[in-house]
Amino acid sequence: MSVKLSEERTVIEIDGLKKSFKDLKAVDEISFKVKEGELFAFLGVNGAGKSTTINIISGILGKDGGKVSVCGYDLDKDVDKIKGNLGIVFQTSVLDNKTTVYDNLKSRANLYGIFGDAFKKRLAEMSELLDLKDILKRPVCKLSGGQKRRADIARALFHNPKLLILDEPTTGLDPKTRMTVWSVIEKLRKEQGLTVFLTTHYMEEAAVADFVVILDSGKKVAEGTPHDLKDKYATDFIRFYACVEKAQEYFTKLGYKVKRERDFLEVEVEKTGAVTKIIAANPELFTDYEVLKGNMDVVFLKVTGKDLKEI
Repeated sequence: MSVKLSEERTVIEIDGLKKSFKDLKAVDEISFKVKEGELFAFLGVNGAGKSTTINIISGILGKDGGKVSVCGYDLDKDVDKIKGNLGIVFQTSVLDNKTTVYDNLKSRANLYGIFGDAFKKRLAEMSELLDLKDILKRPVCKLSGGQKRRADIARALFHNPKLLILDEPTTGLDPKTRMTVWSVIEKLRKEQGLTVFLTTHYMEEAAVADFVVILDSGKKVAEGTPHDLKDKYATDFIRFYACVEKAQEYFTKLGYKVKRERDFLEVEVEKTGAVTKIIAANPELFTDYEVLKGNMDVVFLKVTGKDLKEI
């Protein structure tokens, strides 16, 4: 059963946020909104200002200027209410390595006044959702990376928050565990209207977001849906597997950017529509080829001049 969401409700609203560390402007007057039920992707290389922004939103770090509202509460006035509506999965696990998963979750529940039967019920829900049954009695230090990440997510979700912040949640995980994590997140978004604020190095995760903001050196440098960003910034490519020599000569003369690989030639074109005209004018070149659409990796590189995969 899906939850009906309000298209107008804003879960996070940030206006002119600023934070500096001595001479370094970690966050330089950024503004954005996150809507209810949205998967919002926050992208940037290390040092771009992502973690600083998250720490401010969650009340861990003070801001130097600007306004922050989370779940309708003003950060300057109602930080405790914000924390009650917020769950965070940090890049580095915050679980106590010396105790069991069960004890970690019980301690977390106690912080939010979840005791007795209410704790047992929520534990059963989290155990089923994240497949924790076999690891509840195991010390965290004995868990694999994927098991620990599932326990981290259970900890963040235990008090049933309205907003879940995921800071690089799947970095270093195997593909199966990544799929499990995203299956759980999508289930909660669909069934409970959970709003998800994501930072990630995986562009395929950003590509399925509802909205994306890209940071560079503390500044917001681009924003929009993945489709709009790709349409605005990404180029497309024609990859030739036959007639390579002729294609290289033809496109080089016209000033196109070409890249010769061992088995193919890749030609960069502005838009897919341009390919249609080229094919019509030069059908003899197009005997074995494919057109590759620009992706979020290309967008990020065009906007920041940096390759997120190499950071």
